[in-house]
Amino acid sequence: MKHLLNAKDLTKDEVLLLLDTAEAMAATQDRQMKKLPVLRGKTVVNLFFEDSTRTRISFEAAAKRLSADVINFSAKGSSVSKGESLKDTAQTLDAMGIDGVVIRHSASGAPHRLASTDWIDVPILNAGDGTHQHPTQALLDAFTMRRHLTGAKDGSPAADGTDLSGNHVVIVGDVLHSRVARSNVELLQTLGATVTLVAPPTLLPVGVENWGAKVSYDLDAAIAEEPDAVMMLRVQRERMSAAGGGFFPSPLEYHRVYGLDRVRMNALPEHAIIMHPGPMNRGLEISSEAADSPRSTILEQVTNGVSIRMAALYLLLAGDKESLS
Repeated sequence: MKHLLNAKDLTKDEVLLLLDTAEAMAATQDRQMKKLPVLRGKTVVNLFFEDSTRTRISFEAAAKRLSADVINFSAKGSSVSKGESLKDTAQTLDAMGIDGVVIRHSASGAPHRLASTDWIDVPILNAGDGTHQHPTQALLDAFTMRRHLTGAKDGSPAADGTDLSGNHVVIVGDVLHSRVARSNVELLQTLGATVTLVAPPTLLPVGVENWGAKVSYDLDAAIAEEPDAVMMLRVQRERMSAAGGGFFPSPLEYHRVYGLDRVRMNALPEHAIIMHPGPMNRGLEISSEAADSPRSTILEQVTNGVSIRMAALYLLLAGDKESLS
């Protein structure tokens, strides 16, 4: 594995290696001294052409906890805003002698373009590209599910090599604009889980029937099938506005039909967990009661994201050349 670009490209063994390595990383974060020396002397660039807060900070925290130097690059206020191309930006960074690039871009395929050229010869990690992929989000979601749905089922560490066979995950909401949904469907199927996508017809992409997931327009019917996890997707109103809107009648109507409220939360199996990739639109896709309930893993997902990104950076930039102890 030279790059981390696409959830579908990962084999089951690679996914399990990433999850198991993340467990080892998470264990080190309980220490008083959280930093590990494994990437000392390495430089990682966060190359963000699209606004982000939690993903950028998560990658930055992960790199710094591995003792790497971090350069945060934002397209706003940079040479990109003056017309510099992705190629020129990449070659400039390469000339600086960096060791890895974390890239988020509004154009689907940009990280793949960066990885497939001779512009720069370092590991590329996709932090989200358009409506296409967000592999580390899918990995941290799988990490969270594995902790809650296997073994002790209380959020404690999972045994190495554990997959998600036999588990049913329902993903609800704005599938059309969601790279999180696509990446999760692909990764969860690799781990043996079954997936149901629930959304209004207007928020499902063309060709969704080829994703390998069940598709439903009825959230209550999906909940009646007793899923092990329900993931509520953010309604991406900024992308809807750019496309002219009209995807559902009103926020109130959307919440009534597709929102996770108290009644639907109470209809879930007792062991089921509630997930959300964030940031949340409270009162739209999820009620505050559901978001703040004991079965919600939303804040755990943020914590687990650092461990997953530490694992990805470690495996791509250091491999087995360094000890985690």
